[in-house]
Amino acid sequence: MKKIENYWKHFKDSNGISATHYSAYAFGWPAKMQDELAALVVKEIKTATTSALALYEPDEEKPFVGEYNIILDGKENPVCITQTKIVEAIPFNLISQEHAYHEGEGDRSYQFWRKAHEDFFGQEFEKAKKSFKEDTLCLCEVFQVVYK
Repeated sequence: MKKIENYWKHFKDSNGISATHYSAYAFGWPAKMQDELAALVVKEIKTATTSALALYEPDEEKPFVGEYNIILDGKENPVCITQTKIVEAIPFNLISQEHAYHEGEGDRSYQFWRKAHEDFFGQEFEKAKKSFKEDTLCLCEVFQVVYK
């Protein structure tokens, strides 16, 4: 999309960035949730995310340290750019309370995070005709806002 490309170009030009690779995405669904999560990132409350390794397509690029990410709202508008600082593969049932807190959602408790992610992953695994289990390997990312 042109607005995303223009946002990236403005970021690169105004910060002397030579990188050419970036990812652009919204967190979660539906659009209302995407708006809420994007706002948490802009406010630097949400500084982490979790994805299930089994839900990536075989040829889909996995997140990596140093990657730039254009965060989109529910209307696919760019709201900020983050840079990935940490990526760890961790079984779902071993993800820490600290990581859950840094995801910035709800009351930031581990209980809220776990319930929300069990629900989300349960639905996503069902759509993919796969089974979500306690020890499902997840990618835990920590990121920092570098442009808004």
